[in-house]
Amino acid sequence: MGIVVTLDVMLARRKMRSRELARQIGITEQNLSLLKSGKVKGVRFETLAAICAALDCQPGDLLVHEDDPAPAASGQFSPTAP
Repeated sequence: MGIVVTLDVMLARRKMRSRELARQIGITEQNLSLLKSGKVKGVRFETLAAICAALDCQPGDLLVHEDDPAPAASGQFSPTAP
């Protein structure tokens, strides 16, 4: 799964709407929506810092690493311990 954006959770905790956050940090609501949904490949540190300042949080409150699920059996040889 990789990095998961939990911006929507922090917005709910702060009782703030996306529109208000977008206005405060100077980005479009559409770009903020893309970030919230995890459909972006990157985010500028400047933008991340502005979000953290507006929501009074740390980057780790907005981004979470989740392990990828184990790959399914593919029928390939896999060595096992004796």
